[in-house]
Amino acid sequence: MTELPWDYPSPHVCAITVEENDIDALAHTNNGVYVNWCEHTAWAHTTALGLGEAEYRSLDRAMALRRAEYDYLQATQAGDELLVGTWITRWDRRLTMERRFQLLLASTGSTVLRARLDFVCIEISSGKPRRPPKFRWRHITALVSRLSLRIMLDAGQWTRCHVCHTVS
Repeated sequence: MTELPWDYPSPHVCAITVEENDIDALAHTNNGVYVNWCEHTAWAHTTALGLGEAEYRSLDRAMALRRAEYDYLQATQAGDELLVGTWITRWDRRLTMERRFQLLLASTGSTVLRARLDFVCIEISSGKPRRPPKFRWRHITALVSRLSLRIMLDAGQWTRCHVCHTVS
């Protein structure tokens, strides 16, 4: 298979192999294991963008899960190789962010799971919602994929400067 059928372009991808201890009493991968794989992939993505656990602590900010929606589409078995893709699909630059996931069976490219998670920025020391610190533009453009940028521009959440084509 040359091109994988990702829902969005340029995912951050982690490869996972289903282990025997991931299998539950129903003889397939336990639903909670998928949740853990998504969490692992989200942390790998944010760390790759330069915002790992240490950076969040030093900023006294973090993106805390507010809502999660998982659509389990196909069972997996021990030995199956999966690709977990994630994207930041919405970020309002104030408090909230949306992250999406898609899990593909590597051998066929079929989608096993889709997920949508909504996050809110919190101050770690108080646990209360707080605006994120002002990041440099290179962090923001890294956090928001071109697809997300297009979605936000179309929704009128950001505006494009008609002179230099930067986004504000």
